[in-house]
Amino acid sequence: MSRRRRSTELLVTRTPMIWHGWGDPTQRHGLADGAEDFLSAIIGPLDRRTPPVSLAQVQVGPSTLTGIQRAALEMAVGPEHVRDDHLTRVEHAGGKSYPDLVRRRAGDAMGAPDAVVYPRDHEEVTRLLDVAVEHRIAVVPFGGGTSVVGGVEPVRGPFTALVALDLARMDQLLDLDEVSGIAAFQPGLRGPHAEALLAERGFTLGHFPQSYEYATLGGYVATRSAGQSSTGYGRIDDLVVGIRCAAPVGEIRVGHGAGSAAGPDLRALLTGSEGTLGILTEVSLRVQPAPEVELHEAFVAPSFASGAATLRALVRAGIAPDIVRLSDADETRTALAQQHGWKMEVLQRLLALRGYDSPCLMILGWEGTRASVTRRRGSVTGRLASRRIVRLGRSAGTSWARGRFHGPYLRDELMDRGVMVETLETAASWSHLGELYLAVREALTESLAGRGTPPLVLCHISHLYDTGASLYFTWVAQQEPGAELEQWHAAKLAASEAIVNLGATITHHHAVGTDHRGFMEAEVGPLGLAALRAVKAELDPTGILNPGKLVPTDDEVGRLPRHPRIQRR
Repeated sequence: MSRRRRSTELLVTRTPMIWHGWGDPTQRHGLADGAEDFLSAIIGPLDRRTPPVSLAQVQVGPSTLTGIQRAALEMAVGPEHVRDDHLTRVEHAGGKSYPDLVRRRAGDAMGAPDAVVYPRDHEEVTRLLDVAVEHRIAVVPFGGGTSVVGGVEPVRGPFTALVALDLARMDQLLDLDEVSGIAAFQPGLRGPHAEALLAERGFTLGHFPQSYEYATLGGYVATRSAGQSSTGYGRIDDLVVGIRCAAPVGEIRVGHGAGSAAGPDLRALLTGSEGTLGILTEVSLRVQPAPEVELHEAFVAPSFASGAATLRALVRAGIAPDIVRLSDADETRTALAQQHGWKMEVLQRLLALRGYDSPCLMILGWEGTRASVTRRRGSVTGRLASRRIVRLGRSAGTSWARGRFHGPYLRDELMDRGVMVETLETAASWSHLGELYLAVREALTESLAGRGTPPLVLCHISHLYDTGASLYFTWVAQQEPGAELEQWHAAKLAASEAIVNLGATITHHHAVGTDHRGFMEAEVGPLGLAALRAVKAELDPTGILNPGKLVPTDDEVGRLPRHPRIQRR
């Protein structure tokens, strides 16, 4: 049995997500002493206690579904699969973005869906959409609920009734063509379960976003997920072979043969459509033989710039590892602050002797046969040594791999201490990456410091391309009591404007949702935006699908839409 098989079996048994945070609360392990001291020295004492309210204290609005509407929904999927109990509505009152959690932790789920429906197949989804069109009910597709950009926010738009369409029952591996390396899945299958099913036949999808424990395959495709192994296996859009989609006006099936020149690729139109054009009911994806060996190693670069130059050289030479992560100096210091012991002291002395004033941690990972991993790793390590990259060894790399899905749990821990923790990601060409890095850091720092909450801003590179790379930022600051969402909005807007002003992408893999839709015109241009609106009008003429996502209104173009909680004040 491979290591991947054993690790996925552990993940498959995880409990459902808690309503006020991330994942299984038993996986929270608190802050390391060194980390708490380190953070306190930068953002101030972590002496506040801000736990979430109890579930009974969370307020939801009264359901606006009429008896006729509910009866029609029950006819489509069965009465037992239409739920409106308090917990279910709260759990579907948004995703896992910082604003989502701020609201729910404070007891505000007033925008919760009126009910949650659970179809089992394409035909039931089609019947649900027919009901929604006839009775003017907004429909929010809901996979793992892991969106961090408002992608599953229950925005009602012009509709008085709204349901969340939870795809949890659509969780089957429908077919595995071992000869062609193609697997067909229902969209509600979670990542760990999919990997376990594929591992039984000796295959892997190789797609591991940080939300892997709870994200679904349909969610991967609908949001154009990247995954931590994208440099080796490719992004999800590289893996899509075929899609079956239920739209309010009918069915779309795309993806024929191994390649096609039959007009524009409509798979690309549906990949990243975020449930606004139709409900993905089946996705066919490329799969690979499960790796014989998985190897992760840690290195240290003299600086962020030199580390980025090294990664560029590797990818341009065609020898980049499957997993690549380069932390900047502040993220590296934060990681090292959680470590203790004589080995850490020796490392710090060694780096100081080499003149590494701003050392940057680099994680590299290889997967495949033992022979291919040995050969590919050897090609890389020789180049690293010539560029003054210090090898830390496999132990540190394995430690990173073991904890690579635990970041969201740390956010919950810090929010319990009155701390704001948020992330954003972007990407740019190699020639503009350094400028973008400095501009976003400056925008976040100035915005939050100007509000009296100086932040710690961290960044890493985690996805490589021939032409450029991604930047993933994390910022940590004291919350502004009573103005948590205004504080978030100001920082997010400042960073978004810095990104757009430099011509970078507003999102590399988190998707658009509600948070980024105001900048879609900058991303695709006025005519591109008009084309998106035209496709939306053709496939969803009544506008019931995921209102308020992806495509901005005219008055939202060029700005970050304000959050509903701010508007209500």
